[in-house]
Amino acid sequence: MPVETIVRLAARGDGVTESGRFFPLTAPGDSVTETGEVAPGPHHQAPPCRHFPECGGCQLQHVDDATYADFLKDRIASALAQQGLSAPDILDPHLSPPRSRRRTSLKAAGGLIGFNAEASHRIVDMRECHILRPELFALVAPLRRLLKGRAGVTMTLADQGVDLMLEGVSVEGLEATEAMIAFARDQKLARLALDDGYGPQTLWEPEPVTITLSGTPVALPHGAFLQATAEGEAALVAAVREAVGDAAIIADLFAGLGTFALALSGKVYAAEGARDAVLALKGAGRGIFADHRDLFRRPLDVAELDRFEAVVLDPPRAGAKELAPHLAASTVPRLAYVSCNPNTFARDARELVDGGYRLLWVKPVGQFRWSTHVELAAAFVRP
Repeated sequence: MPVETIVRLAARGDGVTESGRFFPLTAPGDSVTETGEVAPGPHHQAPPCRHFPECGGCQLQHVDDATYADFLKDRIASALAQQGLSAPDILDPHLSPPRSRRRTSLKAAGGLIGFNAEASHRIVDMRECHILRPELFALVAPLRRLLKGRAGVTMTLADQGVDLMLEGVSVEGLEATEAMIAFARDQKLARLALDDGYGPQTLWEPEPVTITLSGTPVALPHGAFLQATAEGEAALVAAVREAVGDAAIIADLFAGLGTFALALSGKVYAAEGARDAVLALKGAGRGIFADHRDLFRRPLDVAELDRFEAVVLDPPRAGAKELAPHLAASTVPRLAYVSCNPNTFARDARELVDGGYRLLWVKPVGQFRWSTHVELAAAFVRP
């Protein structure tokens, strides 16, 4: 019977043949028949986790690192091509190692706890995990015993240990409260917060919880954004530093807790829409001017931008559609754009290039190992 070869991976991780047919759970170099039988090729590896492919936490455990790196690069190049932009120098991707993710959100119900199955609300009961930091995975079994009803579980590895927030959980009465505090103490949690629908309430925090960014401890608000892995954060910081060069006056837009602001020398203006993050950054003691500003409703205008020698921006998945036209019309010499969505990045890149910027290079970053989630840092300059 006719045999085709998988030549690439599509955006959702399916293998694609030269004729354009899609086959799930295949890798480039695999051979497939008309009936869908697969003969593994040189880039097909044995998935390390028993839950693959049922668990929705990973889609690409069956491909080797070289293929996964090519997938990240291809996603970026394809997104740029859809905007009519030729691919710049796409650097070798950073791949965070297994068991390195320091923050996660899980679901619990009926004695089960884990990620949802792919494209489903069904919980895959987690008995092993090859992406989470061991400190986080160690809490899965105790939480399975603790949680009886439905709950959301958010864990972040802070300087002091695991910061745990339970959503949809409330405690009533002294005995229940003491039992929950005893759990926090026994598990040596850095903090335990409960959110019963009215916002997180801290139940246990022996000392103020912090996260160290570029050597500076910063207060960690409930639910604050943090790069998924320390290794991925370091790769993005290094790329941003290279992109801004020796600029002495820098704007860090969508600054969060200061992942990039705290890594930069010179004078830094940091704008962020989350009030708790701004207060944490102001308390870091580094002389950064932190501004509580909604950059979607009130983006910096051209006159404000022209004061800076470089701009760093790290918008959410929606990108920086409101800000990009102002940047495109500005005279800022250097831009460092960090993105978690190649498509909105490419859309904004089109605006910047049309405004006279040149896209120098893109650094892909695979923090969510074995997933189809792509992050990047890019450098733009005015010729």
